[in-house]
Amino acid sequence: MAPTHTLLSGSRMPSEIIVDTLVKRFGSATAVDAISFSVDPRETLGLLGPNGAGKTTTMRILAGLSPADAGSVQLAGLDARTQGREIRRLLGVVTQQDGLDVEISVRENLTVYGYLCGLSRRASAARADEVLAFFGLQGRANDEVDALSGGMKRRLAIARAWMTRPRIIILDEPSTGLDPHSRARVWENLAELKAGGVTVLMSTHYMEEASVLCDRVAIMDKGRILALGPPRELIAAHAGRGAVEIRCDDAQRGAVRAALSAAAVPWREMGAVFSLPDEGADLSRVAALAGVQVHHRPANLEDVFLTLTGKELVDD
Repeated sequence: MAPTHTLLSGSRMPSEIIVDTLVKRFGSATAVDAISFSVDPRETLGLLGPNGAGKTTTMRILAGLSPADAGSVQLAGLDARTQGREIRRLLGVVTQQDGLDVEISVRENLTVYGYLCGLSRRASAARADEVLAFFGLQGRANDEVDALSGGMKRRLAIARAWMTRPRIIILDEPSTGLDPHSRARVWENLAELKAGGVTVLMSTHYMEEASVLCDRVAIMDKGRILALGPPRELIAAHAGRGAVEIRCDDAQRGAVRAALSAAAVPWREMGAVFSLPDEGADLSRVAALAGVQVHHRPANLEDVFLTLTGKELVDD
C-alpha cells in the first residue's frame, strides 16, 4: 500500500514519490544501496550528504535518466519502469549541469523547451513571459545565456523546468558554486514554487540549504540513508543541545588533546578545530591554556552527520 499523509481536513492523499529498496551498481561498486523513502504532496525532501554519497545517482534514476538495478520508484502513482512517458509530463528536472543552449536567447531557451514538451508556439511564448516574470528574469529575456551570471543561469535552468507546470521538481545541487546573494535568490524562487503546491526532491551537501528549504532531510553516505526526518528532530536525536568548538595554535594542540582526554569527553579533531558535544563537561583546564578559544554553539546538521559517520559533511 502506498504511504499516505493526513491533511488538516482529515482526508488522506498518497505520497507523490515512493522509492522502495532502490539499488544501483556500477560494476562492483554499489552507488545506491537499497534505499527507501517517500515524499508527500507539497513537501520538500532533501538528500544531504557529501560527494559520492549516492545523491546524484538517486536523482538520475528518479528523473528517468538512469535505470535502477533493483527496487521500484513511483511518482504521482505512476511506475517509473513502465510509465516513463506519463511521468515526464508532470516532472521538472534540473541537473547539476544546467544544459542551457548558449546559442539562443534566454527567452528562446524557455520557448523552445516548452514547444518540445508539447506546448503550442503561442502557448509556449505566453508561458515564457509568465515564467520570466516569476523568476525575475524579464529584463534579461533577449540576452545571450553566456551574458548571465552563474546565479541567473541557475535560475533560468529552474525556470525552464517550470515551463510545463510540473507537479514534481527534482533538483540536483540547486545552488552549488553560487555566491551567497545568488544562492539566496534561488532559495526564494524554490520557496515560492513550494508555496504554489509543487513537491520538491532535492540533493545538497550544504547544511544551511537543507535546513532552510527542506521539510525533511535524508542523511546519506556511501549509498545508504542513515537517518531521515525534519532537521530539528534529527539534530535533537543525534546531536544533542549543542556543540563546543575549541580553536588553538599548533603549539597548543598537544596540550588541548591532553586536557580533553583528562576531562573524559568524546571529541573530534577536524583541521584547526576540536569539536565535542556540549554536555556540561568541565573544560576549565582547556580554557585556561594560553591562546585557546572555547566557543559554544547550537547543534546543526553537520553535527548529525559527524555523529552518524564520524567524518565531516564536505568529505568526498
